[in-house]
Amino acid sequence: MNLTAFVASAVLAVSPVFPAAELQQIVDSGGASTAVLRVGDRAGAAGPITPDAYFRIGSVTKTFVATVILQLVDEKRVRLDDPIERYLPGVVPDGERITVRQLLDHTSGIYDYAHDPGWSTNRWRGDDRFRHYEPEQLLEVAFSHPPYFEPGAGWHYSNTNYIVAGLLIERVTGRSYGEEIVRRIVRPLRLVHTSLPGDRPGLPEPHAPGYTSVDGKLVDATWMNPSLDWAAGEMISTTADINRFFEALFAARLTSKAALAEMRRYVPATDLFDYGLGLQRFRLPCGTTAEGHSGEILGYTTYSTHTGATHATLSYNPLPGGDPSSAVIALFTAIHCD
Repeated sequence: MNLTAFVASAVLAVSPVFPAAELQQIVDSGGASTAVLRVGDRAGAAGPITPDAYFRIGSVTKTFVATVILQLVDEKRVRLDDPIERYLPGVVPDGERITVRQLLDHTSGIYDYAHDPGWSTNRWRGDDRFRHYEPEQLLEVAFSHPPYFEPGAGWHYSNTNYIVAGLLIERVTGRSYGEEIVRRIVRPLRLVHTSLPGDRPGLPEPHAPGYTSVDGKLVDATWMNPSLDWAAGEMISTTADINRFFEALFAARLTSKAALAEMRRYVPATDLFDYGLGLQRFRLPCGTTAEGHSGEILGYTTYSTHTGATHATLSYNPLPGGDPSSAVIALFTAIHCD
C-alpha cells in the first residue's frame, strides 16, 4: 500500500468504542474547561469547543523529532549508538560518552533546563512568555548544572535531550528541524492542521483558551512564544492529525520496521510508563499497555495512546486546582480495556 492509499484508508477506519460519558466527566470533574477526544474516525467534545479544535501538543513534539532521527538512521546518516560528539562536536559536555540513543530515551543524565525557575512553559512567566529563545540559551542553562547521573546509569525525563536532538537534525540535514518535520512527515501525511509556530504566540481558529492561576485569579495563558520549548515541545495540532501521525508511525509507513523496533525498545521510567525513543508505553489498570506520548504546556494537555488497531488522542484545557487524572484514566480504560 502506498502512502496516499494508507492515508485514505486511515480516514475510513472504524473505532469500536467511544466513551462519551467518560469524556464529559473530564470537564464535569472540574479538572478541565474543555476536552476533545478522537478514537479512530469518531470524535467528540466536552465544554465550549468543537472536535476540530487546535491545541498545543507540548511533548508529543518529541515523537516527531525522534521519527525524523530514525529516518536519518534508515538513511545511514546517523547511528543510534554513536556518541553525540561525532555529530555536534563541542556542544554537549561529556558528549563522547553520551549516545544518540541515550538522548532519545532520556538515559543521558543531562539536566533538564525546564527545571530552572522561569525556564518552563508549564509555569506562568509574565511578560517573559513572549520572549524569543535560541536553543543555545537553553543548553547554557542545562549545562550550568551537573548531570543527574552517568550516561546510561538511570532514567530522567529531560527536555534538554530533545533540544540537542533538534540540533542534531539541523547539523546532519543542513535544514531547520522544523523544515525536516514538515518535509518528511507533515506534508506526506497531509497533516494540514499541524504546525511549528516558532515565535508566533497564538493558535489558529478554532481553539479554546488555556488558563492558569496568578495570585489566586484565573488568567488566560493562551498566548505565548513557544520557542522556549523548541524541539522539545513547540508544536500545534489537532486530535485528528495526531491520530493520523501515530497510525502511520506504528504501521511502519514513516520508518523501516527495524527503525520502528528500535523506537519500541523501552526502558523502565516511572510507575505509569516506560520510555522508548520518543515513545511512551503506558500501563493501564486492566494490565493492557498502550503506546504513544503525552504532552503538557501551560493551559493545554494531550495524551495520544495506541493499541493495535485502536488509535485514541485526547486533548484538553486543564483548570488550575483541578485534577482530571481519574477521569482521564477511566476514559483510556474504557477505550483500550475489555
